[in-house]
Amino acid sequence: MIELDKFFKSPFTVDNVIFGFDEGDLKVLLIKRGEEPFKDEWALPGYFVNENEDLDSAAKRVLAELTGIKNVYLEQVNTFGAVDRHPLGRVITVAYYSLIKISDYNLHASSIAINAKWHSIAKLKYLAFDHFKILMACFQRLKNRVRERPVGFELLPPKFTLTQLQHLYEAILETNLDKRNFRKKILSMNLLLDLNEMQEGVAHRPARLYQFDKMKYEQFLAEGYVFDLSGSKNKSSKKKSKKSV
Repeated sequence: MIELDKFFKSPFTVDNVIFGFDEGDLKVLLIKRGEEPFKDEWALPGYFVNENEDLDSAAKRVLAELTGIKNVYLEQVNTFGAVDRHPLGRVITVAYYSLIKISDYNLHASSIAINAKWHSIAKLKYLAFDHFKILMACFQRLKNRVRERPVGFELLPPKFTLTQLQHLYEAILETNLDKRNFRKKILSMNLLLDLNEMQEGVAHRPARLYQFDKMKYEQFLAEGYVFDLSGSKNKSSKKKSKKSV
């Protein structure tokens, strides 16, 4: 007879990969751990799932307890279950991610987090546990997402320039985009509203200001589009149905 008890001994955790965009730089929110293992090292905001708690609720609770961030949309990405990923025993973790505007949230570290801070992804090489691997998996999901639907509505100022929008995509895709092709592609989608306004108080030549057309933006999100900005032709083709990513 199979001893079922041995299958109920692996705890679950949730880990949150919260991406933020600020001044042309893509960042990730990390905590400095206040308990062993990996005490005083930087890690993703994550912790154990309570016995009577579902995963989605646990992810939101843990994020709020460790960083003070609440009311953000969290998308489940993947499960990580390597036998040796936790030094104290087998722990299976479920990773979630979100992309937010940094200036909209105030950080407040508590519980096992002795600090919570935004870090530039480009400068990171190591995190506690297997969190760097988890970060990279979520980063790849984000890159895939921006190729399939427009982003930026929540991340940029209400009025922005095409250069600011291009810098956002370059930060996520980790590549330099051709300025002329990018602008041609973006403007051809009729996603932006030209405000007939120019920047003020800037040292360089003022640029034209735009806003997202909210109704068009929501239509894009609902229907899904191929949004590949890397090709030389940069042609957009509408999908027949919404694609889950």
